[in-house]
Parts: sequence; structure tokens; C-alpha cells
Amino acid sequence: MKFRTFLITSSLLLSGLAWAGPNDGDHKPMHGGILTTVKDIDYELVANTTTLRLYVRDHGKAVDVSKASAKLTLLTGAEKQEIDLKPSGDKLEATGSYKVSAGTKVAAVISLGGKQSTARFVLK
Repeated sequence: MKFRTFLITSSLLLSGLAWAGPNDGDHKPMHGGILTTVKDIDYELVANTTTLRLYVRDHGKAVDVSKASAKLTLLTGAEKQEIDLKPSGDKLEATGSYKVSAGTKVAAVISLGGKQSTARFVLK
């Protein structure tokens, strides 16, 4: 009976290890921005006063954003700005003059492959 219990316990422990992939939980910003994950897709926002960039990754691999678009809403205090991001290489990007500072809240609506996702960020 003890051997059977040991065998069942061992198989349960080992089966749990099979679920963990080599990069599961490796969600770190790769471009110096702020990272959030929505439905297993990583969105990294890099924002400054002249450029807004949004990088999209699926399990660590860059997603083709050539037919994607995004609309950002920036909330800085009582001020609100809405910006459209367009594809630019491996990212979605907009250039201009933006009011971003620590505490700015950003809501991004991303259209990718006929589906929409909403990602939220707070700038540090």
C-alpha cells in the first residue's frame, strides 16, 4: 500500500513539472517600457514626450503588426489625449507632442487580426 501511495504521489508531482515551459513567467520589458499581459499576449509601451511605441509579443516572439492598429488614450491629471498608432517595422508607433509624466494612465485598444484587445498602463 505504501508503494502505491508513493507511486501516485510521484506521478502527480512529476506531471506538474510538465506544464512549466522554459520561459513561462519570463515577462520582462525588452525595450525599456512598461509591460502588461492580456490573454497571453505581452504589450510593452515605451512613451516619452515625442514618441509613443507599442511592442507586441506572443510567448516571447514578436507579433506581425503590419496590419494592426491601436488607439491610445492618455490621461494626465485632468488632461486627455487620444492618439492613433500605426505600424512601423516591428512596433506600432506615433510621433508628435504628448503630455506624459509619472502617473499618466494609458488605455490602449489594439486591433490585431480582426480581434480587439484592451491593455492598461500607468507610467512610472
